Amino acid sequence: MGRGRAKAKQTKVARDLKYRTHETDFGALARELHGESDAVEETDDDAEDEWSEYADPPRG
Repeated sequence: MGRGRAKAKQTKVARDLKYRTHETDFGALARELHGESDAVEETDDDAEDEWSEYADPPRG
């Protein structure tokens, strides 16, 4: 019970995606799929520093 409204919303979204025409940037899609980026990427040191406060302290 109660699934009717959710199913109707999913059906609406699915129809919208199927029938609406979108302008697709295939170049950007190809860059994203191949792992290329226009933005400057962080170094590994920056990523470790960002999450280091959540890591368990070393045992020993």
